[in-house]
Amino acid sequence: MSYDIEVKVKSMKRTCRFGHKVGDIIRFDGKTIKGDICYSALTVLLPKVYSMRYGAEFPWAEDKDAIENACPDPENQVVFEIRRIRK
Repeated sequence: MSYDIEVKVKSMKRTCRFGHKVGDIIRFDGKTIKGDICYSALTVLLPKVYSMRYGAEFPWAEDKDAIENACPDPENQVVFEIRRIRK
């Protein structure tokens, strides 16, 4: 079974140079990525997006359908919530 994944900008420090804003949403359905996302954030999010799409759970996550992951920019950090959408 596979799931759609929704990634939402949860918080940020300073200003994202790509232009992300709190509340932005990116959707992954296995065929397309809907929404704008910078390549730096995409490279750190994609392994977890892919894993969650196919049912992976992370032992530290209180909510088995959601985890957080930060972009790699230490000065303008954007925190994303990666959420599995159960149908």
